[in-house]
Amino acid sequence: MMDAGAALRAYVDLLLRWNARINLTAARTADAVALHIDDSRAAAAHVPAGARRLVDVGSGAGFPGLVIAVVRPDVAVTLLEPVHKKRAFLAAAIRELGLANARAVAQRLEDHPDRDYDVAVSRATWAANEWIRRARPYVRPGGVVLAMEGRERIALPAGARRHPYRVGERDRAILVVPVGPGGSAGD
Repeated sequence: MMDAGAALRAYVDLLLRWNARINLTAARTADAVALHIDDSRAAAAHVPAGARRLVDVGSGAGFPGLVIAVVRPDVAVTLLEPVHKKRAFLAAAIRELGLANARAVAQRLEDHPDRDYDVAVSRATWAANEWIRRARPYVRPGGVVLAMEGRERIALPAGARRHPYRVGERDRAILVVPVGPGGSAGD
């Protein structure tokens, strides 16, 4: 595998080439893609040390899961993307970047049988509170759900922490929601 910087540059090039043929993302320039990468790296910073398995739901063009796979080669990343053309892109990116720790699966969350992840993350797929509710059953007790907030702010579930950051001109936040026994927050 190439180093993270080289892999992310190769990812930008590959994404822009594919995006010219099929609509993967509204980002059409390297600068626009870089903002999505920065946003994804913010999520990666909150993947706990020692996490072994992560699921990114609705991976689309690879944000944030593919970026997490690049910067955290110690974590096995499953990219769930039900749209086949997007899953094909993710599979091509995994191959081209040499990411032995990532796999792309053409599946919806509710059809995914695995429920023992250390981390679940999704970006711009559901509102944060809806994502947290949907994700909890897929995370083992002691794991975390990462929710990415944009403009909206939700009431934090018990034990959750909000980590604000800025990407470009946008204020964002990562919510780190611990999963207790039975998929509950906190505890």
